[in-house]
Amino acid sequence: MSFRLAAYAVCIEDGRVLLARCVSPTGDTNWTLPGGKVEHAEDPFDAVIREFAEETGCDGLVERLLGVDSRVVPAAEARLGIERQNVGIFYKVRITGGALRPEPNGATAEVVWTSIPNVSRLRRSSLVDVGLTLARTLPPTGHVVPVPIGGLLEH
Repeated sequence: MSFRLAAYAVCIEDGRVLLARCVSPTGDTNWTLPGGKVEHAEDPFDAVIREFAEETGCDGLVERLLGVDSRVVPAAEARLGIERQNVGIFYKVRITGGALRPEPNGATAEVVWTSIPNVSRLRRSSLVDVGLTLARTLPPTGHVVPVPIGGLLEH
């Protein structure tokens, strides 16, 4: 089993959420939250700010921890064909400067504000639904009920 620790920014403003359109090496695309892998010995708090800046072109300020999501992706559903545990740490982030732009030489092809009601129509990572649920419900434990995967949702 492989393991991935990542930090994600949930940036909501005026009923819209900031989403990043990622393109895989095979050309598949889906929408996700800005964020990504926590590097060895890196604090997740620092990782979310770094990833946010890399993927959006904007400076961000963490306003609060929203919660943590942990799920095991079965080998049959994982991109690499091996079982993987994904642990995502979600933060509420506010833009403090910069200008939106895609990630130079990276997987993020586009960054856009999306009306929250329109999110359900997008092919997206389950991370989007987890982040929005955490932001909407602010569970005291920081834990959200697992989001079922299927339809327009992907691991």
